[in-house]
Amino acid sequence: QVQLVESGGGSVQAGGSLRLFCVVSNYPHGLYMENYCMGWFRQAPGKEREGVAFWGSGGRTSYADSGNVRFIISQDKPRNTLYLQMDSLKPEDTAMYFCAAVQCRRWQLIQSRADFTSWGQGTQVTVSS
Repeated sequence: QVQLVESGGGSVQAGGSLRLFCVVSNYPHGLYMENYCMGWFRQAPGKEREGVAFWGSGGRTSYADSGNVRFIISQDKPRNTLYLQMDSLKPEDTAMYFCAAVQCRRWQLIQSRADFTSWGQGTQVTVSS
């Protein structure tokens, strides 16, 4: 399976911004980032892991909270990196953020936690009041 390594988390005051990074490596032979659907998930203490933003293999995006315009998911295939730009952060955004990936067909977009087969170790985001 591909390996995922997240970074970019940290502590920030409410209203601040962070950009998370997920570097993908160890692709199976003949496969590239374009062959994978990816996503960002988060898990706060006492809560289940929930989806935040999703990137389809054809570049289509979706967000778990369609009314949330504070987060933007993007991808840089030459750098094998998935990003999550987070603006106007709130204390309730505090969580461990995970990157996930699963091989998928062109133009697919996967959003179910159970469908992702590769996960990073997570990066902590803490937003203070």
